[in-house]
Amino acid sequence: MATRSRTSKSAESTEETLAEQAAPHTNASAQQLKEDLKQLSGTLEELLSATADDSRENIKQWRTKAEARLHETRARLEAQGERHYRQARDTVSDQVECCDRYVHDNPWKSVGIGTAVGVIVGLLIGRR
Repeated sequence: MATRSRTSKSAESTEETLAEQAAPHTNASAQQLKEDLKQLSGTLEELLSATADDSRENIKQWRTKAEARLHETRARLEAQGERHYRQARDTVSDQVECCDRYVHDNPWKSVGIGTAVGVIVGLLIGRR
């Protein structure tokens, strides 16, 4: 009984730690995304206002600036997407390793849990 309580407390603390680690990254990423989008929309607004003059040189400068910001923002968003993908993959693999370790450390408990789940699912399906 004490082992069960220690195991569940350990799993809860692991989940809390992972959530705490992910929260600052998520907030920072959201802030960076907002800032990138503000910069991009500002540049595009400048481009639109510059095209009202219809000065060919002015339009080329603003267009070049807008394209540069667009490429920069896309690259940054792609990098953030890759980073989030890697973090999610690492978190999932850590959880799989934790489950695997638990099953190897407690094989009979795992068999009992599997059997209980099977009986419950069987009862639920049998009711139909």
